[in-house]
Amino acid sequence: MKIEDTLTYKDIAEIPGLLEKFSAGAGALKKLAARSKEKSVYLVGRGSSGTATLFAKYIWEGYAGTITNFIHPHSIFEARKPLNFKGQAAWAFSQSGRSQDITACLERLVKWGAKGVAVTNEPDLKNNPLARLAGRHILLSNSRELPVAATKSFELQLWAVLWTAQVWSRCFKPSDFKAAVAAARSELAVKQTDEKLLRILAKAGMIGFVGRGAYNAVAEDSALKFREMSRTHALGYSAAEFLHGPVGAFTSKDFVFLFSPSDTVPEDILKVKKALDERGTAYLVVKPGALRFPFNCLPVDMRMKTLALRLALHKGLNPDSPKGLNKVTQTF
Repeated sequence: MKIEDTLTYKDIAEIPGLLEKFSAGAGALKKLAARSKEKSVYLVGRGSSGTATLFAKYIWEGYAGTITNFIHPHSIFEARKPLNFKGQAAWAFSQSGRSQDITACLERLVKWGAKGVAVTNEPDLKNNPLARLAGRHILLSNSRELPVAATKSFELQLWAVLWTAQVWSRCFKPSDFKAAVAAARSELAVKQTDEKLLRILAKAGMIGFVGRGAYNAVAEDSALKFREMSRTHALGYSAAEFLHGPVGAFTSKDFVFLFSPSDTVPEDILKVKKALDERGTAYLVVKPGALRFPFNCLPVDMRMKTLALRLALHKGLNPDSPKGLNKVTQTF
């Protein structure tokens, strides 16, 4: 199977154009991007959508002066007394808008006084109970979700997070968004495959992904996509968490990707590099090039998604039919 013939690649190939389309309508966020008077929000999501909320925390707290809290649905369902969410904003991330536990969680938060915001990739409200419940719906695109591991919708969630920060605080330049779209197109144009790297990854007992700040979210979702597409034992970490124990599990039989936010590798990533050298663990420092942080997270994430796809094909797997994954995963 050629990579261009896969549904997953077609999903990735849509990303640059969809980013551009979202940017054209980003002005709508002024009315939709709710937060409390104290400039705080609550976030809930599962899987890739949950990872996107991690990206939101780093961006909104780091650039938009907005305190960002995580909601764990089970604690909401088990609450013995009503919790006071009056005046708060609860954002629910779900690609389909049909995740039962996320919808039920938001329903309870709204009942307790929260203003709901749904971030989904489903334009048909008849099939989107989350958006109907929230009332405020940030639609990522009109592009139909394909039955594959989330690629375009995850990138669009990160894009929506960046645009929301821009609406709230004007923390970025318009040129940053245009440059990111151009970088996404350039990433898509890369056709070369590092066959040596694929052979190493195919033999690795465990693959780690380590990033700091917003790249922690890229690391987490990269690991998820490697698990889903190529059936690889893969885990994502923040640099600090990795050094607090997990690094001890890595050996010379494993491999680690280290994400640097710039071509100048920061001290915490260098510490991880040193620890891996001491263990004889192979690694690759992934540098983003000239694009400004945090926008460079997007093309790097695309690179990892494409690599996961290539590894699946290298191993003779069908990346469009990942075992254990449903497009709408019901956990409630």
